[in-house]
Amino acid sequence: MIEWQRFFTAMSFEMTEYDKLQSANLTLLLEAGVALSGEKDIDVLMELIITTSMKLTNADGGTLYRLVDGQQLEFSILHNRSLHVRMGGKSGRRDLPLPIPLLKQGADNYSHVACHAVLTGKTINIPDAYLNEDYDFSGTRASDAKLGYRSQSFLSVPLKNNDSDIIGVLQLINAQDPVTGQVIAFSPTASQYAEALASQAAVALTNRMLMDQMAALFESFIGLVNHAIDDKSPYTGGHCGRVPELTMMLAEAIDRYPAGPLSDFCMNDADRYELKIAGLLHDCGKITTPIHIVDKATKLQTLFDRIALIDHRQVIVARDLEIGLLKGQIDQKEHDAVLAELASDCDFLRHSNIGTEFMRPEAVQRVQDIAQRYSWLAHDGSRQPFLSADEVLNLSINAGTLTADERAIINRHIEVTITMLEKLPWPKHLRNVIEYAGSHHERMDGRGYPRGLTRDQMPVQARCMAIADVFEALTASDRPYKTAKTLSEALQIMGRMRLNQHLDPDIFDIFIWEKVYETYAQRFLDPEQIDAVDVTTIPGYTAPIR
Repeated sequence: MIEWQRFFTAMSFEMTEYDKLQSANLTLLLEAGVALSGEKDIDVLMELIITTSMKLTNADGGTLYRLVDGQQLEFSILHNRSLHVRMGGKSGRRDLPLPIPLLKQGADNYSHVACHAVLTGKTINIPDAYLNEDYDFSGTRASDAKLGYRSQSFLSVPLKNNDSDIIGVLQLINAQDPVTGQVIAFSPTASQYAEALASQAAVALTNRMLMDQMAALFESFIGLVNHAIDDKSPYTGGHCGRVPELTMMLAEAIDRYPAGPLSDFCMNDADRYELKIAGLLHDCGKITTPIHIVDKATKLQTLFDRIALIDHRQVIVARDLEIGLLKGQIDQKEHDAVLAELASDCDFLRHSNIGTEFMRPEAVQRVQDIAQRYSWLAHDGSRQPFLSADEVLNLSINAGTLTADERAIINRHIEVTITMLEKLPWPKHLRNVIEYAGSHHERMDGRGYPRGLTRDQMPVQARCMAIADVFEALTASDRPYKTAKTLSEALQIMGRMRLNQHLDPDIFDIFIWEKVYETYAQRFLDPEQIDAVDVTTIPGYTAPIR
């Protein structure tokens, strides 16, 4: 009787320990399921799969293979406790073994246990690989001999997602007795736990890959839009790519800066991605801007530079003068005087057409006078003024090459940008894209466009993009209407813009102090543009608080 009591007491103790182990494993499995569903980083996700599966099965090592293009198994992550090996994933070495083909000599590679698991869709449990003759473990044995290790028990579990598609294999090796530490075969219970985790892992990996694919598709679409804009205008082709780069450089510099009024600004990976997308889309509205305005290199340019028409008219007027001389309608002196004046006036018009200088009132008046001073005979026999009203309007542009109406069309691109972006169903982690992208032409004093926002109404990210947009425009060497500025020239101009409340003063100071301009210049500017910069001469610049 006493012996039976002892037996039942022992059994009760053993069952209690078993129940504890089972409870711990179930808890681990549930926690892993929650963690797997919430993890966004695919490398962290794979590490979680390996570490959890090794804990559940008390395995010494584990490998996660991903099926690539349905043709080969790619090593994604490999851990081994005894050998102190961590490869792949977030924290491991990157020198992973070569992929394993599913086809060997034109036939299904059933000789490799992981490939067999994929090809059959079944879990394979091998108690001792050294006694197994169904699979080719020659490579494993050779590796063991070099490492002084014995890869004995194997558990290969196919990763099946919720569509029953196999996306990879979870392979565990050398289950260990929890008491003695001896290598044992994987138990049926361990196999069930591994299969349960593999199922959750496959769904989580599939979802993560789908999200990554959607993100890649989205970014590719953005790239397509930007390529269309850039291809539309070969002169501004790099703008859509350079502005986001500079914006990120500046935002990162602010994030690193420990003191001052912007010390509370910080970004996580999601914030960085959101700003990146906003930067890439900041000028997407330019896709609707007429190309002849975007690329207007001279005042008279439309589909072609109309200065050629004026050159043609000069020839016609000169011809008519020659005819008048031959017919005795004018004498040689008058002929030579008018011809010389015509040449001088046309030289003036050609210079005015370039648009690199401010037009003084007297210069504008001279354009108007030239328009009426000469006339030419059109093809229909009508006598026309030397310059049309539209040509006078364009040649009288005070600065640059755009008329007020053309400038308004250019400026409207930001309104189009906002309208386009507002039509997209933005997810929560990209909810600020419209605000960042749509505010980079605003000014700190509220005199910007399109909404007339003040500094306090603009997020830091938008103010960064405003500075990036200006600096890129000043230093770009691909603009048809201006010469690229050197570093010192650009910073002098931006310093004055800081003083007149066009640019954020605190961000501009960090832009200078952290030498963001220099980092950008080394990557994107021509060497001849990178001159010495004396920051003490930059208008308004004040070294930020440290």
